[in-house]
Amino acid sequence: MSEGTTIFVKSEGRVMKWLKYTYFIIVFAPAFVLSQDNSAPPIYPAPGNTAESQSRENVEAQRDSQTPVFRVNVYARSARAVNYRNRGGSTTLDMKGTELEPQITGRAKVDGKAGRLAIDVDLDHLERPNTKFGGQYLTYVLWAITPEGRAVNLGEVLPSGNGKDKLAVTTDLQAFGLIVTAEPYFAVTHPSDVIVAQNVVLPETKGFEEPIDAKFDVLEGKEYTIDVPVEQLPSTQAQPNVPLDLLEARNAVAIAKAAGAEQYSNSSIMKAEDMLQRAEDYYQRKQGRTPIGTAARGATQMAEDARVLTLRKKEQEREEAARRAAAEAQAKAQADAEAAKRDAEEAQNQANEDARRRAEAETARAQAEQQQATLRAQQEQSMAQAEAAREAAEDSQRKMQEAQNQLDEAERQREEAQNQTQQAEQAKNEAIRQKEEMRARLLAQLNQVLQTRDTARGLIVSMPDVLFDFNKYTLKPDARERLAKVSGIVLAYPGLKLDIEGHTDSIGSEEYNQKLSEERAGSVRGYLVSSGVQPDKVSAVGLGKSNPVADNSTTAGRKLNRRVEMIVSGDVIGTQIDTPRISLEPSAQNR
Repeated sequence: MSEGTTIFVKSEGRVMKWLKYTYFIIVFAPAFVLSQDNSAPPIYPAPGNTAESQSRENVEAQRDSQTPVFRVNVYARSARAVNYRNRGGSTTLDMKGTELEPQITGRAKVDGKAGRLAIDVDLDHLERPNTKFGGQYLTYVLWAITPEGRAVNLGEVLPSGNGKDKLAVTTDLQAFGLIVTAEPYFAVTHPSDVIVAQNVVLPETKGFEEPIDAKFDVLEGKEYTIDVPVEQLPSTQAQPNVPLDLLEARNAVAIAKAAGAEQYSNSSIMKAEDMLQRAEDYYQRKQGRTPIGTAARGATQMAEDARVLTLRKKEQEREEAARRAAAEAQAKAQADAEAAKRDAEEAQNQANEDARRRAEAETARAQAEQQQATLRAQQEQSMAQAEAAREAAEDSQRKMQEAQNQLDEAERQREEAQNQTQQAEQAKNEAIRQKEEMRARLLAQLNQVLQTRDTARGLIVSMPDVLFDFNKYTLKPDARERLAKVSGIVLAYPGLKLDIEGHTDSIGSEEYNQKLSEERAGSVRGYLVSSGVQPDKVSAVGLGKSNPVADNSTTAGRKLNRRVEMIVSGDVIGTQIDTPRISLEPSAQNR
């Protein structure tokens, strides 16, 4: 075990920990698997499972609702897994407890089956999370951590009370490490920082070890109780015989509502409350664990969706408030400049009036002195009057200069504020223009190779069926030549993302068309990657016959439906151009 750096960052109004874990990731890639699909949902054990029901009964019977929140500090650690590239079969790894539950032992069996991985986990000596770490923790969750640092919820692990617990799931992931965390309910979308176990490679493990550094974000232990204290959670006030599924649903709904879901995601939270009420009704009428668990788990999932959507909308509100504050500050600066200009003009007018009054007073004084000193010589009177006039003129000139200086400063501030506003608007317009020009240029370049159209999803490059061998996924020479051109174009625009979608007509079985579409999409992706496109910038998926663009009852329609589409997108080319300026038809030599 090695210590690492824990970094605290602000996200959606909460404090989150970014922890760096070094994992040796499992890569299980049989020859017939064409691409990695990271979007497959985790498979949870059914609520009616007998072993799970017994586990829940044991947990419910010994729940301690008064345990205080346990502050947990988790350090970076190293775990190892096995690379099974291009081979099938299975492998076994150890599961070892962390410093939070060092008594945990167990094994994980990873078995490749029909392009998916089956994971069987056996854990010994799991303690009940609510008595160990705090009343908000009701269950454990098994996570897969990908090389990109994405955490995938594989399923719920419940302590049975007899010290031996099991979980069997499948996943489409091919590269990952395994950890187990304590959680408030099974449907969480991010792992907590209460990591109790991780995988360890055995000497007899087949294959070879492949170290991969992965960062993934975890939620601090108090994340779910920021808006609602632990002692106010429904689970801390429930009777000991309440099913755990129902407790998790009650907590999930309470946490989502405390976060503001009624205001920001009212439809979702109302659905969650309806499903929770259904589960409560089943419980009151003693309908059995299966209907109670089904309704309760649905309520938990819907409540978590509402909570996540609420946090996202709150963050959008904060960003909008920041934009409004910036606009108000700019308006205030302009108003202050105009007020300073008015003050300078008023100061100049007042200085002129003061000079006039002083001149009148001096004239009156001179006249009085002249009347009183009639015997003085005419020369002395002239000299005195001239000196007085000179002093008055100098004083007036000084006041006027000060007023002019204030006026000039006010004008400078106004011009500076106006220039800053113009520069910001010009920069914004220039960025939009550059993105539009880049998108139009990219559309024109792609149209020289393959038929391309501009859509809200991005630039869609269409590969017709004639570029593949009949009923196969191998690329013809002409197809490889065009894809080489496409990869060269894409590499000239850093930041682009390519989503490859394979499509077929309706001839043949569902399974055949699905497999053919996946294989063709995978062939295109593989060729692009071999041509220099970064693997993490291009994905592939087969859609079979589910998305036709023409009538499958005609030969011409089926020909149009047999295609592979590349969706080119990215912030560097902005959004769809309102009026496309490039023809959607490819050049004649590329048809």
